[in-house]
Amino acid sequence: MMSSKSNPKVVMIDLSRQESLGSALREALDKFSDEICLIEADRERENHRLTYRQFKEMSLSLAGFLQARGFKADSRAAIIMTNQSRWPISAYAIFHSGGVLVPLDYKLTASEQAALIRHCMAEVLITEYHIWREITQTADFESLNIGTVIVTDAPKKADLKGALRWEDARSEGEPAFIPRKRSDWACIVYSSGTGGRPKGCILTHDNYLEQCSSLTALYPFWPGVRYLSILPTNHAIDFMVGFIGPFVCGASVVHLRTLRPEFVREAFPKYRITYVALVPLILKNLQAGLEQRFADLPPLRRFIFNRLVDLNKALTRKRPNLNLSRKLLKPVHAAFGGELTAVFTGGAFSDPKMLQFFYDLGIQVGNGYGLTEAGTAITLNDFNPFRADTVGKPLPGMEVKILNPDADGIGQVAVRSRTIMSHYLDDPELTAETIVDGWLLTGDLGRFDSIGHLQLFGRVKNMIVTEEGKNVYPEDIESAFEGIPVKEFCVFAANYIWPERSMLGEKLIIVLNFEPGQEFTEALRDQLNSRNSRLLNFKRISGYVTLDSDFPRTASMKIKRYALAEEIRQKFDRQSALKEL
Repeated sequence: MMSSKSNPKVVMIDLSRQESLGSALREALDKFSDEICLIEADRERENHRLTYRQFKEMSLSLAGFLQARGFKADSRAAIIMTNQSRWPISAYAIFHSGGVLVPLDYKLTASEQAALIRHCMAEVLITEYHIWREITQTADFESLNIGTVIVTDAPKKADLKGALRWEDARSEGEPAFIPRKRSDWACIVYSSGTGGRPKGCILTHDNYLEQCSSLTALYPFWPGVRYLSILPTNHAIDFMVGFIGPFVCGASVVHLRTLRPEFVREAFPKYRITYVALVPLILKNLQAGLEQRFADLPPLRRFIFNRLVDLNKALTRKRPNLNLSRKLLKPVHAAFGGELTAVFTGGAFSDPKMLQFFYDLGIQVGNGYGLTEAGTAITLNDFNPFRADTVGKPLPGMEVKILNPDADGIGQVAVRSRTIMSHYLDDPELTAETIVDGWLLTGDLGRFDSIGHLQLFGRVKNMIVTEEGKNVYPEDIESAFEGIPVKEFCVFAANYIWPERSMLGEKLIIVLNFEPGQEFTEALRDQLNSRNSRLLNFKRISGYVTLDSDFPRTASMKIKRYALAEEIRQKFDRQSALKEL
């Protein structure tokens, strides 16, 4: 394997000459055939290591099997799997065959997964046995029209309900490579969970190739680089920087199949990790663990350590100096493997104090901002200079502007670039609302500072983003509360009703309007909490507001959410109106 000192510009695939993800990956598999591309680790055990040549053989065998069963250009295939090597193997088989990949979140409920499979009209599903078993038990399972289902890890005598075993999904011979154009669909990516209006973003091959070019210009990969994959590959960040980016550069990806902290910590020195992507929630937990270890040091050692941190802060205030930080704070960097270059984070708001904590230790956290609709990232911190209170500067090729800025320069963030999605699947109305004259309206409030860094201050739209990077649209979870004994109800993001120019403290609330003479009772509270408990934790409401007037509605009886939010805002302040469940 080439040294991590290798020159990345010499080895990276020239993406400007590629027409599709399939062609780019195909060239990479041949160019880096003897390099290690995937390492799959589970607790203390390493399941396997695959070279690019072995990866190619496994993928093409699966591609041949799919093609023999009628899979062709533009066929749609969904993947629902946890973090493992069979995910990218399946993805390349789909791209090699000219198909459209639908990466679905394995953490969704089986009913939600089935709804999305139905919405995207997937002809193929590749998933794990336990996920498939749950899908087969959903109420509308019989209406799913999937031609081919392939399951992994199935017990020998299990009833697969028509599915095929992963081990049997193989073929001999070389499958046809189906070329695609840059304008063709590459993926259908869902930007929300999905109880209400599924938001399937159509992302083209051009979208991904341009995004990959932008990101690798700032953070290059090459043979010898090792990326630790903790996020599931269906996550937009990991799909790009834990699959496409490393592969077109000949790097290695370490799939960790456990999130237990002790095994995550061990993976850094064991595999001498270069890059990792983490959502803010995991970063926060990592910070808490480090702070506790520092606090447990004997007094003299803690004093010396703190002075070294102060010295590192003084010497790297304007620019990072990784070599210097590794020498001054050697035990900290040794715990991360000694070669960690950067941590990527995004998908949710990151506390500036947390980012500063890591930077002061010489651990660079590349904080970014993006939307599914914009590919992966819109802005990213390039440490030139480091700013903990921003999400960095626009990536190469990104045009970002602030719409209708107020006196403080704050307005809605709009983006235009070749990475912007084509449209929402089967939803021209929502597409027209979201992309106006070629500009993607993000729904986020922001402003640029004097040196071109973007700062975020809250949301224009009715949604929240959790610390795990999950987009939650209140409309999508209202079905969970259908039938509660009130005249009418509506779910909102609290910050949508009472804008706070902050990305912290985002929560969901339910607004209740009672029948004449009805009051809020403990029985109603119990019913709300019972419905709440059936939701995934990041979709749960945390409080309620009561309103004594009918909700404003359209001629077709849809709730005018903006008008209702404005009415509540005018009548109540947040502190007096919002009550906890």
